[in-house]
Amino acid sequence: MTRPTRTTRTTRTTGTTGTTRTWAARLAPHLPTRLVAATARLVYPRFEPELARLADLCPPGCGTAVDVGGWYGPWTHRLSALAHRVVTVEPVPHLAGLLSAGAPSNVRVVRAAASDRPGTARLWLPPDDAGDRGVSSLVRRDIHAQAVEVPCVTLDSLGLQDVDFVKIDVDGNELAVLRGAQTLLTRDRPALFIELESRIQPIAPVVDHLAERGYTGWVLPATTWLPLASFPLETHQARTSHVVTQGLLRRVLPLSGPRYVNSVLFLPKGRSPGADRIRDHGPHARQATR
Repeated sequence: MTRPTRTTRTTRTTGTTGTTRTWAARLAPHLPTRLVAATARLVYPRFEPELARLADLCPPGCGTAVDVGGWYGPWTHRLSALAHRVVTVEPVPHLAGLLSAGAPSNVRVVRAAASDRPGTARLWLPPDDAGDRGVSSLVRRDIHAQAVEVPCVTLDSLGLQDVDFVKIDVDGNELAVLRGAQTLLTRDRPALFIELESRIQPIAPVVDHLAERGYTGWVLPATTWLPLASFPLETHQARTSHVVTQGLLRRVLPLSGPRYVNSVLFLPKGRSPGADRIRDHGPHARQATR
C-alpha cells in the first residue's frame, strides 16, 4: 500500500525520501500507537477506495481471507466482518503484536514474512523506522538502510482451507509469495488483490505469472472496474506519482486531485468484480452439487 508515513514524506513509488515533514507526520510520533493505528484504519478507504468496495472483492460467505502484510490492520479488520476466518501475515514484530492484541476473535495473526520457502530472512527497513511507515520488504531498495531477521513462511504451509480472498502487499516480493501459494491457488482459486508498483519493479512478471494460471486483472481508477488489459497501469503510475508525496490530511480530503492506482484485483478467468457468488467456483461448487 502507498501508506501515509509517520515520519517524512517518503514515497514508496519513487524510492526517495523527502526532507519536508507534513503536519500529520510531525504529530503522529507523539501520539499513542494504538490511536495512530485506529486512525489509519478509519481513513484508509480514502487511500485505497477498493477497501470501501470490499463486497466486490470478498462477498459475504467467504470462508478464509488472507491479509499478507497487515500493517496497522485496515484490511484485517474489515475482512473480519465478511469472512468466517482471517489469517494475517505480518513480519514486523511490534505491528504483529499490535494486530494480535486488537484483532477480532476470528483473526489469526502469523508473525512472519510470506515468501516462497520457510526459514529466516532479512526484513529491510528505512533508517530510523521500526516498520510503521509500511515500506519494509524482503527485497532491499535504496530507501532501506537497516534490517532485522524475521521468520519466513509459505502460504501453503499454513494449513489454510476454503481460501476465497488473498490480499498481498509486500513491496516487491509478490512473486515469491505467489510461488509459495501454488497449491492454495490451484485448489481454491481465490480472488487476489495485489499491490503492484512499477517503480519498485516491473509489473509484467506478476501479471504473466497469474495469466499462466488462468487469472485476469481488474483495476478501479474511478467508480467502475476496468480490465487491466485496457488500462495502462505503468503509464498511469508515472503520470500520477506526485499524488503519493501529498500529506495525510490533503489526501483524505474530498476532491484532492487525481487518484493513484497501485493495486490490481486478479480473478479466475470468467469472473468479474462483484458479479459472482464466492462459492460458485472451484472445489466449493463441486461440494455443493454432491
